[in-house]
Amino acid sequence: MESTVTVTSSELLATVAARELAGKRTVFAGIGLPTLAVSLAQLTVAPDLEIIYESGVCGAHPTHLPETIADSVLITYSEAVLPMTALFGYVLQGGRIDVGFLGAAQIDRWGNLNSSVIGDWHAPEKRLPGSGGAMEVMANSREVFVVMRRHNPRSLVAELDFCTSPGPDRAKKDGIEPLGKGVTRVITDLGILARSGVGEELQLVAVHPGVTVEQVEEATGWDLRVAPELATIDPPSPDELRVLRHDVDPERVYLR
Repeated sequence: MESTVTVTSSELLATVAARELAGKRTVFAGIGLPTLAVSLAQLTVAPDLEIIYESGVCGAHPTHLPETIADSVLITYSEAVLPMTALFGYVLQGGRIDVGFLGAAQIDRWGNLNSSVIGDWHAPEKRLPGSGGAMEVMANSREVFVVMRRHNPRSLVAELDFCTSPGPDRAKKDGIEPLGKGVTRVITDLGILARSGVGEELQLVAVHPGVTVEQVEEATGWDLRVAPELATIDPPSPDELRVLRHDVDPERVYLR
């Protein structure tokens, strides 16, 4: 039976992230795990979800998962395709996005993101893709969800190597009044970190079965706060796995 098959990290993260979209109406999705999660949510907990992509596609209904943000499959059956000036000027800056769904290489306790470099800016250990539209998504979405493939002290850090996408707390210090809450959910292979909005640190609110608080604390680069009532996340159900494997990503574009 499918329930006895080993669940991969990608399947776990996509399933848990998809559940967080229940009740949401519009989501600005990044490529990769966010694409996987929003597509699963649309077929399960959020059938009316409108998926928007940086390339200008609104109301995406692709016949299969896009491999890049410029993949022509995104246009197929979409409800609209806007110029990027209209997408960013009217949709994002107009405050029409419920959730911005992003990935990152590093995140700190306030939800600031790094997707530019690992190491020193002038002599980095690794160069990363950069912002794309992540900075605008962070600044203008009502809230932001982040999916992190690895929960370790190099990814959840006390101080970013570089701040690509500053959250509203950092913006407020610079005299800019934030439009949204910034990062409110971080889904990792150990659990879920959350906060309500500006002025709050991310705290541990849920763990996967078999994961201890001590494990999460050791894997986090700052002194992590833990919610008084810590939840245990339900593992992916057979139905969720079936939809994910056979309907969302049968060609294993993102499932590993």
